[in-house]
Order: sequence, then structure tokens, then C-alpha cells
Amino acid sequence: MSTLSRVPSIHDPNRQTPGRPSRRRGAAAPSRRGLWLALALIGAAIAAGGLGSVLAEDAGTAPAQPAGEKTEGKTAEKPQDGKEAKKPSPYEWRDLFDGKALDDWKAPQFGGEGQVRVQDGAIVLERGDTMTGITYTGKDLPKTNYEIEWVAKRTDGIDFFATLTFPVGESFCSLVTGGWGGTVVGLSSINFYDASDNETTQFKVFKDNQWYKFRVRVTDVKIEAWIDGEKVVDFVIGKNKLSTRFEVELCKPLGFSSWCSTGVIKSVRLRQLTPDEVKVIEDEAKSRPY
Repeated sequence: MSTLSRVPSIHDPNRQTPGRPSRRRGAAAPSRRGLWLALALIGAAIAAGGLGSVLAEDAGTAPAQPAGEKTEGKTAEKPQDGKEAKKPSPYEWRDLFDGKALDDWKAPQFGGEGQVRVQDGAIVLERGDTMTGITYTGKDLPKTNYEIEWVAKRTDGIDFFATLTFPVGESFCSLVTGGWGGTVVGLSSINFYDASDNETTQFKVFKDNQWYKFRVRVTDVKIEAWIDGEKVVDFVIGKNKLSTRFEVELCKPLGFSSWCSTGVIKSVRLRQLTPDEVKVIEDEAKSRPY
């Protein structure tokens, strides 16, 4: 039975008012003025929603929630895309070059430098007389406990083509890639000795137009470097003095350079090391003399 069917009609001669004895058949009917007054009161109650609430309570249901009204304690609605902005982790790789523009880079004026441009998603350092380079200008560059990776090739010349200059705490150093006639790999400089004449000196033949993947890892205790996954530098800093040659001063705090060669660099990315990674490196360095 519906809720409304329980409300007696005001025209029902047998309707009984609660709390009052029923009239005997033939008793005097209520006055016309009283009927109109009752109708007016019921109409006002319906208009105000009061009767609807009362009827709903009688039926055991709550009144309908007005459209657009929020229930107290209800979770706020999520953005339309259903996703919240997530801050990137500093331990994940991030690109320093997007393959399109040099917005966070500048080309230093060495004097005699070649042209620097973006071509086919890579940075081209044209052969200069003698030096061409590019320097990172971003403000979010770590000084320690990080690693950087890049892919590069030489297309012209016989010397280094993608040498990286990078921060090591409050100092700086460079990983030379094919210097001194095209084959020397190592750090410049350690105790003022260049990559051609210190404990990190290595020799490697670089073929023109072949891509090579380089990676440098820096902590307070070590500098490590890899070429195509092979470790070529594993240097414990200790009390050694780190510095750079004067030719790459304009590449600080982080930059690439080529010497009498055309270098092409792509996929430059960097990440910070996790505390666990740093601890492993520190423990290993403590076990070695320097």
C-alpha cells in the first residue's frame, strides 16, 4: 500500500480525527469556514515540504537529498581525469635533452668554436679550431651521489668528441673520450695530472659514425665510468686533488666538448643515487687504499 493511501480524504464523512470521539451519523457537519481553514493549512504544509517529510518518515524512508547538496563526510570528488599529480622520484632517470631544443643549454664562446645545433634528435658539435662545446644551464643539478648517461659518436676528426665535465662535490673533473690523438680515456685531472698520465689512463679505439654509450657515477668517495657497459674508471677519491684543464672551464658545471672533431650527442639523462646505493659504494671504497 502506498504512503498516500493512508491519508484519509477530508471529504470522507466517516473520517475520525485523532484524540476526538467520532460523530454519530446525522451529527452536525463542520462549518464551511473550518473546512477552508483546514485546506489552507494542509496546502501550506505541502508547499513547505513538511508533509512530504512526514509522509516519508511514516513510510520508513528519508526525504530525497536535494540535487547538488553534499552529504557531510562524503569524500571530495576527484579531478575529471581521475589522476593526481605525482612528483617524479629523483632516483629515476630524467632527460636533460629532449631531442628537440637546447632550452637548458648554451654554447660557450671558446674562440674558433664550431656551430652547435640540433639535428635528427641529437646535439651536433661541429668541428672547431680547436674547441666546440655545450653547457647545461638547468638549476636542478646535483653535485654528488648521482650518475649521468649519454650516447655519442664522432663523425669527423681524430680527437675527443664527447668529453664530459661534471661536478664532484665542490670540485669538478672531466672524463676524456678519445683524446690525445683519438684513443685516450681517463679523468682529467688528478693531482694536476691529465687523463694521459694518471692512474685512470685507458686506451680505446673509437670508430667514426659508431654510437657509444657512456656513463659516469659520482659519490663523495669514488668516480666510476663505463663505456658500452664496460667499466673503464674505478677511482677512489680519498685525499687526491681533482681539477679540470683550463680549456674546459666554460663547460662547468656540466657540459660536453669536442676537440678538432665533430661530435654528435643524444639521449643525455641523469638520476640521483639511492641511499642504499651510496652506502654500498662507500663500504667498497673503505676497503681499498688510495
